[in-house]
Amino acid sequence: MADDRKGSLSGLTEQEAREFHGMFVTSFIAFTAIAIVAHILVWNWRPWL
Repeated sequence: MADDRKGSLSGLTEQEAREFHGMFVTSFIAFTAIAIVAHILVWNWRPWL
């Protein structure tokens, strides 16, 4: 049952970690862009300052 894969504490290989990081960064940028657009739309609807 012991797995002899070398990697980080997460158990991912370097290639898997790079792939996960790429997906994470892309998702974070998309989320941030959507949040910015949502804030701009709400600001135009009802300014809060």
